[in-house]
Amino acid sequence: MSKTLYLILLVVVFCFSCGEDFVPKPKAELRLEYAKAKYVDANLELPFAFEKNLSATKVVSKELKAPTKSYGINLEYPTLKGTIFLTYKAIEKDEKNLRDFLRDAQKFTLEHTKKADEIPAYPFEDKKKKVYGVLSEVKGNVASLAQFYVTDSINHFLTGSLYFYAKPNYDSILPAADYLQKDIKRIMETVTWK
Repeated sequence: MSKTLYLILLVVVFCFSCGEDFVPKPKAELRLEYAKAKYVDANLELPFAFEKNLSATKVVSKELKAPTKSYGINLEYPTLKGTIFLTYKAIEKDEKNLRDFLRDAQKFTLEHTKKADEIPAYPFEDKKKKVYGVLSEVKGNVASLAQFYVTDSINHFLTGSLYFYAKPNYDSILPAADYLQKDIKRIMETVTWK
């Protein structure tokens, strides 16, 4: 064997014998864990009652100036940097009043079609408590990831929407949005009219 071939062989063996074996790292995913939801009566002086998550540490309720009796309620989740905004309106005039409220709620959701990837809607009905409504889940980089409304079709109309205090980045806020959408469903399920 020539010296050159022997030297090349020695360099190759030296290069490959002195390194660590390459082990690819597994894909990492962000793991967010939120406290298990615990629900209690909201205990607010309103024409309706509902259960709220204890994670909503700040609840603000105020009467709004409007043609009908109206209230604004904010359920703030500081640790999630999000708020569920609720608006209650009394149906005082007639059937036209209800149509206007329904049209406004649906129009608000449809305004998100410009940026939304998809807007699945889920009807809700509880005949026993006379609560009827729709939950719309807005998927994509939009300002509000969920909107809903419920009514008894005679006296009461409640609408709500979910917002975060962050630039809309669907992938980043999806875990928090999923958590808060469960709270929205709980509100819809537990609404009782006074």
